[in-house]
Amino acid sequence: MIILGIDPGYAIVGYGVIDTEKKDMVVDYGAITTPKEDSMPVRLQAIEQSLIYLFNKYKPEVVAIEELFYFKNQKTVIPVAEARGVIVLTCQKYCGNIYEYTPLQIKQALTGQGRAEKAQVQYMVKAILNLNSIPKPDDAADALAVAICHSQTSSALNLNKV
Repeated sequence: MIILGIDPGYAIVGYGVIDTEKKDMVVDYGAITTPKEDSMPVRLQAIEQSLIYLFNKYKPEVVAIEELFYFKNQKTVIPVAEARGVIVLTCQKYCGNIYEYTPLQIKQALTGQGRAEKAQVQYMVKAILNLNSIPKPDDAADALAVAICHSQTSSALNLNKV
């Protein structure tokens, strides 16, 4: 199964593509970035176009997205929510099988501990995917973590479908 993991944002959207039927599961990972000088509509369109490219290139069967539920910075909550709306809509149009996981669920799936530190999760991404180094940027590592979480918890999918 090809899984597209997404770490939502509007300045940086992390993505990770894994294929659970291959020994070396990692297909690709990286980040969609949008210039801060662009208007929000232009940034949202860039995110949409980049996601369409990923869907056309990798044809994922499932999309796993990190759920947003808490923000320290009140200034970014609305732009991130707008970007997440574009992300979810694009994923629905091009795949339709969308699942979301909280940071707690992702940490639990990868480390066995829901309160694990970011470094522990990144180390487990590297170890599980048999990579030489931790994926960069952090957003890409987070997206791969979401994809791994989905692959490891797929028996309970009906609980997390968006």
